Amino acid sequence: MVLLTMIGRLADGLPLAATMQEDEQSGRNILDYQNQGKMLFKKLNNMSPTRCTLETGPYLFHYFIENEVCYLVLCEKNYSKRLAFSYLEDLAQEFHSQYGRKVSTVTRPYSFIEFDTYIQKAKKVFTDSRARRNLVTLNTELQDVQRIMVQNIDDVLQRGALLSELDSKAQHLSMQSQEYKKSATDLNKTSMLVKCAAVLFIIIVLFLYFRVF
Repeated sequence: MVLLTMIGRLADGLPLAATMQEDEQSGRNILDYQNQGKMLFKKLNNMSPTRCTLETGPYLFHYFIENEVCYLVLCEKNYSKRLAFSYLEDLAQEFHSQYGRKVSTVTRPYSFIEFDTYIQKAKKVFTDSRARRNLVTLNTELQDVQRIMVQNIDDVLQRGALLSELDSKAQHLSMQSQEYKKSATDLNKTSMLVKCAAVLFIIIVLFLYFRVF
């Protein structure tokens, strides 16, 4: 069963849309997992795997990153991983077609909360056993889900700070490398000018020498 669906912007973790299981009995402590999802959004970046499964208590988080947006779903462990990622891909395609150009411009959380209407329809399709049998894309378009990395969400959240620090250091090294490259280019230009000036000086001296004698 799909218990929680969240959509967030990869650049800063801003939640864009979300929906959760309305059945109170099935929605046990879902708010806690929603907070986990928000924290996860802030830990992910462009270096993160585009598909991943995270263990969290009795459930599994599956996420899919595309077009700078992260699509996250919380499922029971017996829910098909193949269905979960097919569900996320379906959401990604529809969300991008509706809001792709607006994602980078919004500043308020849940600016696209009206997308919940489509999420509910998609969730019903991917939950109904009869409808699932008609999803031919499961065997033709979705990559082998068995190869998708499975991690523990606590490890990912704790490691997030370290990953951010490493990312900052990598950016700093990249800037230093660019500065070094620019300095080397300038030095090569200066060296070339000095060589040209020396050759020109020798030519002038020889010209004056033969002119005098």
